[in-house]
Amino acid sequence: MSLKFLKKMSKSSATSPTAQTPANQTTASPTPSDSSGVSAGPSSVVRVSLAAGETPVSGVDLILLDLDGVVYKGEAAIAGAVEALNASELRIGYITNNASRSAATVADHLLRLGLEAAESDVVTSSQAAARLLADLVEPGGEVLVVGGEGLIVEVERAGFIAVFTGTPETAAVVQGFAPTVGWESLAQAAFALQGEYSERPWVATNNDWTIPVAGGIAPGNGTLVSAVHTAVGRLPIVAGKPEVPIFEAALERFGVADALFIGDRLDTDILGANRAGLRSALVLTGIDGPKQLLAASAPMRPELILTDLSELTLPYPATEFEADGVVRVRDSAVRMNGHRVELVAPGAHVDLVRASCAAVWASGLAIYGIDVDGLLMDALGIARDDSRR
Repeated sequence: MSLKFLKKMSKSSATSPTAQTPANQTTASPTPSDSSGVSAGPSSVVRVSLAAGETPVSGVDLILLDLDGVVYKGEAAIAGAVEALNASELRIGYITNNASRSAATVADHLLRLGLEAAESDVVTSSQAAARLLADLVEPGGEVLVVGGEGLIVEVERAGFIAVFTGTPETAAVVQGFAPTVGWESLAQAAFALQGEYSERPWVATNNDWTIPVAGGIAPGNGTLVSAVHTAVGRLPIVAGKPEVPIFEAALERFGVADALFIGDRLDTDILGANRAGLRSALVLTGIDGPKQLLAASAPMRPELILTDLSELTLPYPATEFEADGVVRVRDSAVRMNGHRVELVAPGAHVDLVRASCAAVWASGLAIYGIDVDGLLMDALGIARDDSRR
């Protein structure tokens, strides 16, 4: 069964000169290393973050988490998330691209779920956008806001005047997601960014195409930004993930240099964390799963793959590359047979995902040049019908 259908899942962002494999990799035979002592696996140089027996949080000072799809979906907590975070001895911070709510509102939500959280623990893309505006607009300037409470609060807190209809005095446009954003608001943004106003700064809180909610996957701020972009023929400055400033703001606020960032999306969470130089982990409770992981380009590959947050304090297993092409994670194993990856032993689902990703990522082959065994697709939970789309 071909995985050529996964070609469309591979993003067009800049590629790394070397492919990564999951952290804590070991090999069946000695491998060369560079001057920093990083061991080199098959076809790639690998950054090893964890030693045998270490957990995903070993050696970091802070856990940073995305919210939607990681801690909760809609109003409800994801199973095991609250217990895992409350049991942690590390400082915990939250980074969200959702600009529709203020940090205080998000903190209240977390408190209702049973988490120990304060407003200062939450870093929003609205806050990151307001920081960008501070470099673009004079204090007290008029800013056209397309968005909800979370964005309005941060724009005004930063000392700007929030307006909702553009005027000649409007100094910039800032755009963020809110369920109430409709055509009229998008039109106001377009009017304020064209013609004689075509040089006005335009800041978007984030560019997420989708957002996970209780009912399923819904259009995100990226779709709304795209609507304005189509009308005005220009692109905004983006403040949130995967851009680095929101991560820098978080590290500055918490006063640390080393953090683990946990997300559920490759193109925003993992790409952003990797760009910021943080340890990155993807949980399989939100947007992206095995199909997207196998197709991930090097900049979007997480160092760690977790079922959910309950695995934060469990030893992270080694990935072993054996001489006969077998890649093994504990009781799960796959085999690279030329351009074909085959199931050897299923084991636990998350370990099979880890082994499969390690095999594909270390092969040096483009995803559209790899065939995936139908039994392996079934074990990974990838629908075979997808290959015909």
